[in-house]
Amino acid sequence: MINNKLSHHKPCIVKPVLLAVSVAMLLSGCQSIWPDYLRPKVAIPEHYVDEGVTANANAKIASDWWKLYQDEVLNSLVEQALIQNKDIQLAVARIEEADAKMREVGAFLLPQIDLNAGAQRTRVTEAGPFPIFSGNPRSNYTIGLNTTFELDFWGKLSRAKEAAKAQALSSRYAKDTVRLTLAGLIATNYFNLRGLEAQLEITRLDLKSRDESLALTRRRLEGGVASALDVHQAEVALATLQAQLAELERLKSLSINQLSVLTGDLSLAAKGLDASKRLTDLPIPPTPPAGLPSQLLESRPDVQQTEQQMVAANANIAVAKAALYPTISLTANLGGESVELRDVLKSAARIWTGGLSLHLPIFDSGKLNAKLDQASAQQKQVLANYEGAVQNAFKEVNDALVNLRQQAVRERALLLAQASAQSMLTVSETRYQSGYSAYLEVLDAQRTWHESSMAFVQARQARLAASVDLFKVLGGGWKAEALR
Repeated sequence: MINNKLSHHKPCIVKPVLLAVSVAMLLSGCQSIWPDYLRPKVAIPEHYVDEGVTANANAKIASDWWKLYQDEVLNSLVEQALIQNKDIQLAVARIEEADAKMREVGAFLLPQIDLNAGAQRTRVTEAGPFPIFSGNPRSNYTIGLNTTFELDFWGKLSRAKEAAKAQALSSRYAKDTVRLTLAGLIATNYFNLRGLEAQLEITRLDLKSRDESLALTRRRLEGGVASALDVHQAEVALATLQAQLAELERLKSLSINQLSVLTGDLSLAAKGLDASKRLTDLPIPPTPPAGLPSQLLESRPDVQQTEQQMVAANANIAVAKAALYPTISLTANLGGESVELRDVLKSAARIWTGGLSLHLPIFDSGKLNAKLDQASAQQKQVLANYEGAVQNAFKEVNDALVNLRQQAVRERALLLAQASAQSMLTVSETRYQSGYSAYLEVLDAQRTWHESSMAFVQARQARLAASVDLFKVLGGGWKAEALR
């Protein structure tokens, strides 16, 4: 008789629960009480300052832009660094943390179901006003499924997920920024190393020439043709060049040590780093199209990183504002309770509850309003950072374009100067050997050739470094992973 009664009322139990769930799903789709994010307008010029560059609205740069220098050693160093560098590994770990945080926040949008079970044995007083109708002491067994589901009526949970997703994207753009910066540092330091090797080659060649000049001057002194002053001048010039050679060797070792840290290979100095090409043989990549200034908002990972922080800050304001409104939750419990463990799953032992709860803050001494003000202030800070990042990006592109163009002009001029200095040295040595001029003229010509040759190498290195800077400030062909 009892079972029939329970069976008769079963639909009446299920319908309110289904109705509550339906209402919960409908209410959870309500709109947020705070506007969606809109990208702020930043006033930047329509064209870059450098008139020698034509803007290209469809400008794109290859993600592996360093391969344009056609140097296998450089390629291997960059690829090794992108795997082993500690900053890259740190950025990857931060991405994993942000992804986990996003999944955690997103889980609050779905009901949480828990299984609870318990067993109790209790004894009640037999001397009380009410008689005892069952055994004393007695057992009580319970088992049930519980759920609590907060209705996202004000969009608090969805905006929290939006903020977490934006932070996850920001961490990805941060990795792209580290990747771009690291590749630029590797290329710049590699060109610096090749520049030092070229300067060492020039210094050794000049050192050999001056050593021969000293020997010639000593022979001329013994023959009574030259004076002791010529010998001392040649000795000073030779010793000075030897000191420069030692300094260049020191700088070369430091450069290799720097590359070993950047690549994560601390044995790089011991293994050596043979050059596949000389500095002057490395090609200058064609100037990448600068694009339009507005494209910096899309191509620069650091700008995108800051924008995602703005998205998160805007969503956090919505979360803080929603905390001022009522929190509505759906609760439900379905299970069984009996005094015998074997009966706990029977229909007669079935128990259930369901309902809605509301929580509305009345007085909190302004704590929630203070949190809202904090979120608003943080949004203003990120907005200022974003505007500064855009302006700085525009400046860096202008600087890189000017540097690359002027370094090319400087290199061509110094190449002509080096050729003239070589001719000057040849003429001065011939005149000295023929007795038409003093040795001071040869020393001056040697110094001029040495300085002009070193200046040309440095200009070549600076031009290569300027091309690397341009790749970096234009975004370097980065590509961030999408989030679902």
